[in-house]
Amino acid sequence: MKSLIKNVRAIDPAVSLDQVCDVLIEDGVIKEVGQSLTCDDAEILDRRGHVLIPGLVDAHVHLRDPGLEYKETIATGTKAAAHGGFTGVCSMPNTKPTTDNAAVIDYVLESAEKAHYCRVYPSGACTVGLKGEALAEIGSMVEHGAVAFTDDGRGVQSAGMMRRVMDYVKMFDKVVMSHCQDESLVGAGQVNEGVASTRLGLAGWPAAGEEIQIQRDIALSELTDCPIHIQHLTTRRGIELVQEGKKRGIKVTCEVTPHHLILCEDDIDSSYNTNLKMNPPLRTKDDNQALIDAVKDGTVDCIVTDHAPHALHEKSREFELAPFGMTGIETSLGCVLTYLVRPGHIDYNRMVELMAINPRTILRVPQVRIEPGSVADLTIFNPEEKWTVTEDDMCSKSKNSGFLGYSLVGKATDAMVGGTLTMKEGKVIG
Repeated sequence: MKSLIKNVRAIDPAVSLDQVCDVLIEDGVIKEVGQSLTCDDAEILDRRGHVLIPGLVDAHVHLRDPGLEYKETIATGTKAAAHGGFTGVCSMPNTKPTTDNAAVIDYVLESAEKAHYCRVYPSGACTVGLKGEALAEIGSMVEHGAVAFTDDGRGVQSAGMMRRVMDYVKMFDKVVMSHCQDESLVGAGQVNEGVASTRLGLAGWPAAGEEIQIQRDIALSELTDCPIHIQHLTTRRGIELVQEGKKRGIKVTCEVTPHHLILCEDDIDSSYNTNLKMNPPLRTKDDNQALIDAVKDGTVDCIVTDHAPHALHEKSREFELAPFGMTGIETSLGCVLTYLVRPGHIDYNRMVELMAINPRTILRVPQVRIEPGSVADLTIFNPEEKWTVTEDDMCSKSKNSGFLGYSLVGKATDAMVGGTLTMKEGKVIG
């Protein structure tokens, strides 16, 4: 199978590429990158005015499958990923049963292969059942394809247990990804503690409930020499802690989400929109600015979605009873282009680092380059396409997006995995 992408602006900072050119793909790999290429038996994709980049990877996605298929399935979640322009996602382990053994890793990989919309890189749980009491089957899960380990959905509460996890995971050259949440401080917190919690009459979630575990886990990384990745970081002080750790040479990386970059506690008004109920919560405008600055200066390593689908009946409950989280994989690229690239906070090269290169580095999966010989996992987007976020335009089984109604500029039009189109001209294939 051959494809020839014509007249596209190809951007890949890893090979110092930024030019309008043609890209020939054959047998799943890039065969040639150049000018005025021809191939008689190739499918021609004229993408004049579009941008071609290495395929996007989301390092933090909840596919809910197995066990919570009423929210999302591996098929619907990966279809949504393709629709958002992603060629790979890292699935979180807080499924039912928990992804804490090799059998569930096998199930996730087999289901993803059957769906065939994008690559799935499964993470395994650090502890059995996410309970923080006993180590999960880490070695066995590595053998079966787990790329990272996390108890995402909650933090590992015991420092001693977290040390054991790190001591074990480092032997396999994998990363521990940490959901930093001190439950004794957070308690029944619903929104950011301070103005928002007072105004809304809801239980507060202090920033310290996140920052204390960030500090702890960076210290444990220094102790064990195990790489630590701080998930969905939200506060100015959290950024400072990561910066301090990096300066000391600790193997710490971090991620932020579009909703924590763009939305803040002020967006939760008297309508009590449960699609804005997050874990961790939306913080202050000052925190927004700190995260944007950290994206610009290189402190933040990747942008992820924490795609967290929930059924309508769950999100329709009272704010205190509704589950945390929002979908995001279909709006991520549009949000980054609209709120980070167009205002000039970052350029396309930095965006590729944040959404394609660095996620692969952190997950220890093969890189993709726009050069001959590289696997053809590619994303194409129209930087000028204007669109409005609506439920009708979503492939995810759940529609709980905090960006519903937002107008965005820039949208993925094509995605290719191993040389096979998974989305063409905005329509997911399959």
